[in-house]
Amino acid sequence: MGQTARDGRPPTVESAEESPEEKLLARLDGSRLPRHVAVIMDGNGRWAQERGMARLNGHRAGRVSVRETVETCGKLGIEFLTLYTFSAENWRRPETEIRALMALIEETLRREIEDLHGNQVRVRHVGQREGLPDSLLKELDRAAARTGDNTGLRLQLAINYGGRQEIAAAAAELAREVSSGTLAPAEVTEAELGRHLYCPDLPDVDLLIRTGGEFRVSNYLLWQIAYAEIHVTSVLWPDFRRVHVLEALVEYQGRQRRFGGVEDAA
Repeated sequence: MGQTARDGRPPTVESAEESPEEKLLARLDGSRLPRHVAVIMDGNGRWAQERGMARLNGHRAGRVSVRETVETCGKLGIEFLTLYTFSAENWRRPETEIRALMALIEETLRREIEDLHGNQVRVRHVGQREGLPDSLLKELDRAAARTGDNTGLRLQLAINYGGRQEIAAAAAELAREVSSGTLAPAEVTEAELGRHLYCPDLPDVDLLIRTGGEFRVSNYLLWQIAYAEIHVTSVLWPDFRRVHVLEALVEYQGRQRRFGGVEDAA
């Protein structure tokens, strides 16, 4: 006959292993999580092409990855998450793909905003408004207004965004202030330039994640990633899940961040 536990119930199966997610969570130090995580969501097109699908199907599939990434960061207590949704260079793509992408972003915002609001996520747009469809701008503004008082994860959607363009726009603002006499040339500092970025209160990126296996930063948050730790995974964005977020966070916590100093001094 089989053994019974002292309370008369069948014994618990001790051999049931923890899931990969549980193992990674056990290794995480909640006091050393990054404050700001930024993601380059790459690989949608390749994912679709590998399956004989149109590229837009890859972008649609990637919405699940967005949801899991946002939920994971929110539950862990990470303060800021910025997603590279549409770059300033993406306008070079075929017009039909651009229109479909804009419609998809708009549709996704409309569909997800109440869940985001219910989870206390605060949504805002980072990037240039010029050139974006009016209907998308209205949806972005509605999302920002709906979630503006939320106290949880701050989610930045980088749409029509380019790092060089952001820095150039900030420099132009400084030049106008100097020209008008409201700012002396000697007062042009890093802090002053930072004050003119798209989201001046956005802290520097601690962890930059890039999916799809490419080793480049693609004109993304160039000012803010000055000392970011970079995690590159070969996983294509539509396949990116909670376990991959956790893997990136565990790797991040294994790094020594010296910010130009040496270990002993740190």
